[in-house]
Amino acid sequence: MEEQNQTQEAQSRLPLIGDPAPSFKAKTTMGPINFPEDYKGKWVILFSHPADFTPVCTTEFMTFATMQEDFRKLNTELIGLSIDSIYAHIAWLRTIKEKIEFNGMKNVEVNFPVIEDLKMHVSRKFGMIHSNSSTTQAVRAVFIMDPDSKVRAILYYPLSTGRNMDEIKRMIIAMQKADKEQIATPANWQPGDDVIVPPPGSCGTARDRVESKDDDQYCLDWFMCFRREKK
Repeated sequence: MEEQNQTQEAQSRLPLIGDPAPSFKAKTTMGPINFPEDYKGKWVILFSHPADFTPVCTTEFMTFATMQEDFRKLNTELIGLSIDSIYAHIAWLRTIKEKIEFNGMKNVEVNFPVIEDLKMHVSRKFGMIHSNSSTTQAVRAVFIMDPDSKVRAILYYPLSTGRNMDEIKRMIIAMQKADKEQIATPANWQPGDDVIVPPPGSCGTARDRVESKDDDQYCLDWFMCFRREKK
């Protein structure tokens, strides 16, 4: 029994930022998937929801589905998950398409895979089962993985609070820009806003930055310099 509990604890361990994302094979509404092999070279948003036919999850799935092409333009794929059967998933997604209208969205077809996780195989690998919340439902989690299948961001929401999809999209854009340009983004950054350049590594570099006449760069102090973005 003790060995079994230790195994479950290991399976439920939350992957940390920078860790390789746990691998898995799963049955989904779009056919079987093999992660991460099927998603090499792409960013991935893996998100769990507590159960099918729940109102908050319905609004989230409709919003994600209407933004799917926006995410694909960012080389990003969506994968949903709940501890329900394929048949429940299909029935729910058909109901969304045929009956639900929300926030100007209707006739919404969900074309990203939704994982069947009845045995909680994937949920436990990603630490999505929080026993103080529920032992039979995955919490409202979001894992963002990069093209190397490394965990880059983790978000958790309570069961009562719907996710902000625009924020998730903003995070993808910000991380991709940071990777490409070796910069950071300040609080409330939006695409087109000025970005932060890395702190200087020496006293001489710090002085040069503060005294620089470069029109594309400005400093608030030696450690806090920004690069102007072209509008």
